[in-house]
Amino acid sequence: MKKLWDKLWDISPPVGAQSPVFPGDTPYSQQWAATLSDTCPVNVSAITLSPHVGAHADAPLHYDPQGAAVGALELLPFLGHCRVIHAIDVGPLITMDHLQHGLHDLPERVLVRTYRHMPLDRFDTQLTAFDPACVQHLADLGVQLIGTDSASIDPADSKALPSHQVIRQRGLRVLENLLLDEVPEGDYELIALPLKLISADASPVRAVLREL
Repeated sequence: MKKLWDKLWDISPPVGAQSPVFPGDTPYSQQWAATLSDTCPVNVSAITLSPHVGAHADAPLHYDPQGAAVGALELLPFLGHCRVIHAIDVGPLITMDHLQHGLHDLPERVLVRTYRHMPLDRFDTQLTAFDPACVQHLADLGVQLIGTDSASIDPADSKALPSHQVIRQRGLRVLENLLLDEVPEGDYELIALPLKLISADASPVRAVLREL
C-alpha cells in the first residue's frame, strides 16, 4: 500500500499474474496483440481476468439472479465521506463488538481493516468475514457501503452467503480486496468508482482515500 502524497492513500492492491483469486475464478493474464516494431507504432495488450481480481465493487447481480449489473449502479455510494475501522485478527467473523469503538457519528461508508498484512500472493481460505447481524446493524445505522481488505464479506466456504443476502435485502454496496495495511483509523474521502460494465457482476476499481 502506497501513500501517494501527504493527503492521498492508494488502497488498491497491485493487479497482475500473481494476484490471488477465489478458488475456481479466472486469474489475471495478459497477451500482446501488437508490439512496437518497424511496422507497428504501438504496444497493444489483451487482458483476461475475473472482475473480482484486486480491489473491486460487487454488483447485486453477483448474488441475485435478478440483480442489477455493475454498470447500472449509481456512483454516489462509491464516492464520499468514509470511516476506516480496524478489526485486525478478530476472525472468523466481524461482529458489532469489534467495531463499536468506531461507530460514533458514523458516515455512510465504512471500510474495515482485518489484516496486519494483506496477502498479495495467495488466497486466504481463512479470511475474516462479517457476521450478517453486523451487516444488518450497520445498515440500521445508515451505512450505504461496506468495504473490507478481505476477499469476501462471507466465509470462503459459505454456500448460503448470508452477509451478501443482507446486502441484497438492504440495498447496500460492497468493496472487497482493499489494501488497508498502513491506513490509520479515522475519516477520509473515498473514491472507488466501478467501470460502466453493462452486464458484469462486479468491476475492478482504483480505490483511493483522501484525507479530510
